[in-house]
Amino acid sequence: MFWIFIFGVLYIPNFVCAFTGYMCYETIEEYTYHEGDLTIGAFFPLHIYSTRNHVPHELDPYYFQDMYLEYNFMNYQFLLALMFTIQEINRNPHLLPNTTLGFEHHNIKFSEKNILLGPFLWLSGLSNQLVNYNCGQKRNLPAALTGTSWAISAHIGTLLQLYKIPQFTFGHFDSNMNDQSQYKTLFQVAPEDTYLSLALVSLMLYFSWSWVGLIVPNDPRGTQILSDFREVMESNRICLAFVKMIPGTWNSYSDAIWKNMEKIQESSANVIIIYGDTVSLQGLMRHIAQLLVTWKVWVLNSQWDIDYYSDYFMIESFHGSLIFSHHHEEMVEFVNFVQTVNPYTYPEDAYLPKFWVFFFNCSFSEFDCQLLENCQPNASLDLLPRHIFDPAMSEESYNIYNAVYALAHSLHEMTVQQIQTQPYANGEGMAFSPWQILPFLKITLLKNHPSGQTVIDERKNLYSEYDIFNFWNFPTGLGLKMKVGTFSPNSPQGHRLSLSEEMIQWPTQFTKIPQSVCSESCRPGFRKAAQEGKAVCCFDCIPCADNEISNETDMDQCVQCPESHYANSEKNHCLQKSVSFLAYEEPLGIALTITALDFSVLTALVLVVFVKHRDTPIVKANNRVLSYILLLTLIICFLSCLLYIGQPNTATCILQQTAFGTLFTVALSTVLAKAIVVVTAFKVTSPSRMVRWLIVSRAPNLIIPICTLIQLIICGIWLATFPPFIDQNAHVEHGHIIIMCNKGSAVAFHCVLGYLCSLALGSYTMAFLSRNLPDTFNEAKCLSFSMQVFFCVWITFLPVYHSTKGKVMVAMEVFSILASSTSFLALIFVPKCYIILLRPDKNSCLDIRNKIHSRRSSHLKFI
Repeated sequence: MFWIFIFGVLYIPNFVCAFTGYMCYETIEEYTYHEGDLTIGAFFPLHIYSTRNHVPHELDPYYFQDMYLEYNFMNYQFLLALMFTIQEINRNPHLLPNTTLGFEHHNIKFSEKNILLGPFLWLSGLSNQLVNYNCGQKRNLPAALTGTSWAISAHIGTLLQLYKIPQFTFGHFDSNMNDQSQYKTLFQVAPEDTYLSLALVSLMLYFSWSWVGLIVPNDPRGTQILSDFREVMESNRICLAFVKMIPGTWNSYSDAIWKNMEKIQESSANVIIIYGDTVSLQGLMRHIAQLLVTWKVWVLNSQWDIDYYSDYFMIESFHGSLIFSHHHEEMVEFVNFVQTVNPYTYPEDAYLPKFWVFFFNCSFSEFDCQLLENCQPNASLDLLPRHIFDPAMSEESYNIYNAVYALAHSLHEMTVQQIQTQPYANGEGMAFSPWQILPFLKITLLKNHPSGQTVIDERKNLYSEYDIFNFWNFPTGLGLKMKVGTFSPNSPQGHRLSLSEEMIQWPTQFTKIPQSVCSESCRPGFRKAAQEGKAVCCFDCIPCADNEISNETDMDQCVQCPESHYANSEKNHCLQKSVSFLAYEEPLGIALTITALDFSVLTALVLVVFVKHRDTPIVKANNRVLSYILLLTLIICFLSCLLYIGQPNTATCILQQTAFGTLFTVALSTVLAKAIVVVTAFKVTSPSRMVRWLIVSRAPNLIIPICTLIQLIICGIWLATFPPFIDQNAHVEHGHIIIMCNKGSAVAFHCVLGYLCSLALGSYTMAFLSRNLPDTFNEAKCLSFSMQVFFCVWITFLPVYHSTKGKVMVAMEVFSILASSTSFLALIFVPKCYIILLRPDKNSCLDIRNKIHSRRSSHLKFI
């Protein structure tokens, strides 16, 4: 039955009793005390009065008619930590011998006008405070403990420094309270949050959260932490979606101060950082719990009493939150102490009887509210669900433990000094003024306390670490706080943050790790483009330009691929370009090779025919020597096309151009010589001695070496100045590096081509002059037609050549050589082969004479 009751408690997060309920609750005391020679004052809230409907009180503006009493069980651990530490010190014979420590705890009121009520009662020793009077028995008041609110500590500190009484604050460190000119007697026990901003940003980077909200109190501390956050976040490209400054009030009725909750709900940021102390932002936390904001990940800077606000829904608003807490040593002795605490062992504690009635089915005695009846045996706070009370010492409780020990060591040092200078008189205990402890406290805190900022403090690095907890509260009432990671700023870069990602439970809306970005990440192949007027985390994704890549997400700029590489279609990798050239293996190379070989063989066959029929009239009439030279030249021209196919090298590049210029010069000069011979033979009716010498001596044949020599001189100058060379072109064909021959000097190339055209023009002119001569053995028309084709081929070649790139350019040049060479073969020699092989009857001197006679007869008839 007991365990059924305990599990039933899991679904009751806050135990609230009506303010008008039992008489014992009506007579609750506002303070708890423990006797001792020295009485430490402790000021923090253990219970508050709250309202749900905010029905105004008729007389008191600070009260409401529907007020309820709410106990803060998490804060009750502060009181237990104080009791535990004092008992441990009092049992230590080596620390403050013959002197006992006691404490007096006063509950802090919920309204600002009553903050100083408890300190006045502690100072005066009376139930009604009288300022500047101590009407009770003479007491030594060594120091006061305040927390966890910065505002409460500041208010109380203003009063205590008038009496020069040391004050310890065990809440989070506030740099503004470190001002010794304003707070001369105030000591902060908590370590500084020097690395908190770095720890939070490391968490954001770990989960790739670049768009987060920030809520801080509207006070100097909030302003300072906002400045720290902005600096670290901007350097890591993390943007603040919004910043909310909450008024630094600790009033429990502060729900009304939060009017812009809708902006948080509507924000695209799924991660929101809340920095502050529990008291100053409790109105905000209550409001969030009531709104059931389950789709946000809350990142907190301390162990909040989160479950204290969540009694509205089965689903808890803060489930999945991440909490940063300063790392501290585990106190097993404290857990054992909590197991022994009960109303019978500590009758002076006014809260324990009421807790026992709440949790362990006890009832108050009819005679005394401190006596309990019908209690379950072996009841202990350790049996309570962890969301109600966690026996493990919290960060704030550990600060209380350190503060009391620092005070005890300071008192001990002061006592030793007093004994050495002025022994006690008449056995009286030590007497001192609170301000006398201050110099001893400063030395003790500097040397021994964890927050001391000095190199001699060996434990300093330990307390700069953070433990990261994950709050599990689904269903509401589970209330577990699980350690899921650590942050150590002294570890090497990249190893500072350690997380057990599989242990983290996220808010119920998320089935996987939440995303919190203003814009979706730009995947590889895209780059970021800032959106005008928005934060740097808000951007558009633009594809990379041609031959540019981005191989990571969210790259600001794309990277140009090197010349030897090209971007793949996704533009996220640079691929090695393959070497390409007009190869023999590819279809175009095969076609050109076969064509060149076939025509060279065909030309060789024509040469064989001419040699075999060398004594026939048609061969002899057309200067068979020149015909042989032209056919041999054409064979080599066809074979020279093979120099353009295959992987080029320096030798082939040079041979391509010199062979092209020289061979075609020989061919054209041969045609020119043949044309001159025809004109000389048929045009001169009464040849002079000189003409007859030209015909007999075959002087026109000298045209071939002379013209060839001129072309060789041009090629020599070309090779000496700027010869052809191997070139690579990585831009012509995607994914390929074209290897080809660069002609070097374009001027020299065009000079060679121009010289060939001039020879062709001369040949055409001479052939044109003999076009009407007898055509049986006359090849003037054939020469004329071949030159026309030659002109058409190479005039067309120039624009096409300069408009193509890569292998097509090479193929175009090969095709032009083949076409022009074929024109010579087809137009000059095919008609003669036709007569030799198919019409041998026309291959005779009688036929030529008959044709000449018939032409003359027709000419006489016409006259």
